[in-house]
Amino acid sequence: MPRDHRPAKSIRVLLAEDQGMMRGALALLLGMEPDIEVVAQVGAGDAIVDAALVHRPDVALLDIELPGRSGLDAAADLRDQAPDCRVLILTTFGRPGYLRRAMDAGAAGFLVKDGPVEELAGAIRRVLTGETVVDPALAAAALSAGPNPLTARERDVLEAAADGATVADVAARLHLSESTVRNHLSAAIGKTGTRNRMEALREARHQGWL
Repeated sequence: MPRDHRPAKSIRVLLAEDQGMMRGALALLLGMEPDIEVVAQVGAGDAIVDAALVHRPDVALLDIELPGRSGLDAAADLRDQAPDCRVLILTTFGRPGYLRRAMDAGAAGFLVKDGPVEELAGAIRRVLTGETVVDPALAAAALSAGPNPLTARERDVLEAAADGATVADVAARLHLSESTVRNHLSAAIGKTGTRNRMEALREARHQGWL
């Protein structure tokens, strides 16, 4: 529909996606909806809040794995700094742990990228009315998977060790004692049912706990 035939009040959307071709395609497809206008596009997570404060979108459509800052962290930032903006997570990675973290961050919806654009447009409209929209299969998987077993500090220690840092390095980065770091790593390995910290890190990321 031509833009001059749009409703007087279109739904303003901010789109955060690091792959330029995907971002452009989504913007084009959503822009063809008569009541949706993509007012901002960003390719990095640390650009989301600034763009939202400038363009004042009604809905922020966020990928999870973005350079600079994850979409989940940005969702929490938007909840605090742009509370009128509803957040809809759109990701390739339909992991139960990600869904739980998204809801904890204040997201109003969570969809995977393999759905039709009509479904996405419908989800944008629905979250704006106050609904929570979640991919049904992922919701069922999240319920069966249970909560994230890792504590916040165990997650911090695993993340700090991701580049192969020694226990001493991790302790210095997080201002902890080396014995405390070892205890947290041991707990994370046990909770993930793995044999070492790198396996624990991979399993935690696979489950969406990090």
